[in-house]
Amino acid sequence: MAEQRHHGNRHGRSEDARRAVLQAADDLLVEKGFAGVTIEGVASAAGVAKQTIYRWWGSKTDILLDTFLEDAARDLAPQEHETLAEDLRAHLRRLADFLTTNDAGAVFKALIGHAQHDAAFGERLRTQYLEEQRQRDRAPLDRAIERGELPADVDVPAAVDLLVGPIYHRVLMTGDPVDDRFIDMLVEHFLLSYELGHSEPRGSS
Repeated sequence: MAEQRHHGNRHGRSEDARRAVLQAADDLLVEKGFAGVTIEGVASAAGVAKQTIYRWWGSKTDILLDTFLEDAARDLAPQEHETLAEDLRAHLRRLADFLTTNDAGAVFKALIGHAQHDAAFGERLRTQYLEEQRQRDRAPLDRAIERGELPADVDVPAAVDLLVGPIYHRVLMTGDPVDDRFIDMLVEHFLLSYELGHSEPRGSS
């Protein structure tokens, strides 16, 4: 059968087929684990030829990284509220949900695990996800500095580590819950460290 020409994105890919491949890889990972994801399985689930996938991606980890990056860019852009406390609680809760209740969390753990055995992929993961995510994580702090809510000399990268580090630690290491109570504690300790005082989360009893 002659290959059908698709009108897709600027790279010449069919957007429908591309999305089908990303979704298929995501679903297979959640269902079967990292070892259960194969190019053959992805191609079959997405309804495309293996040759089509290999024109776009070099390996299954490339597919999983692409779907994870797209999900992160869509779901983790921090929204602006009235105060730093609100901004931080909202952003950290979204990050926690993304990594624990979303299929993206399973993809993230698989990518982190693969990065331990593939240094080149680990570098790609750092530059393509972690560096971009740090820019999103620091946005609430940068806005607070612009508003005068935080001092201009705040070490923003260190502050980001203090806020998101415990979330990643629980997700990747301990498996302890990353619930609203835990997020509220992180934010409260951070605010107190800058002498911003107690700020009760809305809706708490």
